[in-house]
Amino acid sequence: MMIIGLTGGIGMGKSTTAAIFRRAGFAVFDADRAVHALQAPGGAALAGIAAVFPGTVRGTPATLDRAALRAAVLADPGALRQLEAIVHPLVRADERRFLATARRARRRGVVLDIPLLLESHGELRVDRVVVVSAPRPIQIARVLRRGQMSLAQIVAVIARQMPDREKRRRADFVIPTGLSRNEAWRAVQRLIETLPA
Repeated sequence: MMIIGLTGGIGMGKSTTAAIFRRAGFAVFDADRAVHALQAPGGAALAGIAAVFPGTVRGTPATLDRAALRAAVLADPGALRQLEAIVHPLVRADERRFLATARRARRRGVVLDIPLLLESHGELRVDRVVVVSAPRPIQIARVLRRGQMSLAQIVAVIARQMPDREKRRRADFVIPTGLSRNEAWRAVQRLIETLPA
């Protein structure tokens, strides 16, 4: 089974590209969705988060105050590493279950949609690294349209991530997402044609 690692910075078009892979018949593991489930009311990560970041989890069932957590970790690399130490092992366990299910189903290939694939050395557990990339102004505009972060917060997140040029350098395949969805679709199709049957 071919394991494709899909990555790229915030606002680069990973979700759109993952949807293209799904339409082409690939099962997709969405690491962001796994994180949200772990941090949802009553989620498995909340006890650990509450212990390390007091005041970010409240109520019954336990509910995460995402804005408070973002404020606690955004400007503090040490706090971010603490959060990752809580969440990443739980996400990896979900990923292993996903891969086991795909192997049992004899899938030709799967996609692991992981924003921090290269930062976390995830390239060691995939067969191909696929990076989505768009010009910086398009990237920022996309995230601003979501309405969840200020421009300053977006710039801070981008600054913390591996630079786009470095991700592209380390990719086996780059999918440009700044032109049009059709161009991204054609790039995914070209990639799929190179995969073993």
